[in-house]
Amino acid sequence: MPDKDKNALLSHRWVDRYLEHILIEKGLSENSLASYSQDLTSLLAFLQDKSFRLEELSDKTLFFYLTYLRAKGLKSRSLARHLSTLRGFFTFAMDERWYKEDPGHLLENPKLPKKLPEFLTRNEVSRILALPDISTKLGMRDKAMLELLYAAGLRVSELIQMKVLDYDAQVGILKIFGKGAKERLVPIHFTAQDILNRYVEEIRPTFKPTEDRMFLNRSGKGLTRQGVWKLIKKFAEKADIKRSISPHTFRHSFATHLLEGGADLRTVQLLLGHSDITATEIYTHIQAGRLKAMHQEFHPRSGM
Repeated sequence: MPDKDKNALLSHRWVDRYLEHILIEKGLSENSLASYSQDLTSLLAFLQDKSFRLEELSDKTLFFYLTYLRAKGLKSRSLARHLSTLRGFFTFAMDERWYKEDPGHLLENPKLPKKLPEFLTRNEVSRILALPDISTKLGMRDKAMLELLYAAGLRVSELIQMKVLDYDAQVGILKIFGKGAKERLVPIHFTAQDILNRYVEEIRPTFKPTEDRMFLNRSGKGLTRQGVWKLIKKFAEKADIKRSISPHTFRHSFATHLLEGGADLRTVQLLLGHSDITATEIYTHIQAGRLKAMHQEFHPRSGM
């Protein structure tokens, strides 16, 4: 039996309890829950193969497990995510008093290289937003979708899950349900409001909706994540943007351009729906680089 199929048969009452706990407490998506489950099932498979028991797990056994993961070629970023899952499980296990000592107390994340987010210049954004043919219903849908991605800094999951009633046309506010089912309110500018109003009132009904999602495909069903990715790729190519971009690139561009325009970091954090401001602080690296370049270009003594 292939390893993947064999792993799928593994389970443990402690793991099941933990997965049930995080599903209820954190409101995780199916993808996130599947990721947690996969990480913990991998540990169970290793323990079974080595004739170890989860109940008797020690820091020494965990060390062997991490060595095993590295030998399998797990990269630093994937390993860090894996360790985060294990730490969460062990914290829950200690709260439940399943262990006398935390087996994961020595776990440390590998050092990850700081990866600055890819973003579009204002000119590139303008070129992309000018491309949809708004004389057609598909073009008008794409125009509204692109404007909204940039105007509100949405994740692609937030965009495709948005419902018509999540938009308050009277005040130009979007009700967004982000990660962990957290709700936030995001205002959009007048240009985006005008386009979205026209789409909702005149264009969306012509798709003959079968769902209450905001953005629909030709069959009247909600656009998928893959569908949005394909559209972004198509418009990027038409705009002659050579590097690879994604829907998330619009989110990064939204945050970067707000900070460039003078918005404070806490406001951008709220608009993006980051629970921790450290997630927002990565955009300050972009600003710092630009400020340094401007300083070198314009300071009277920079060329001396």
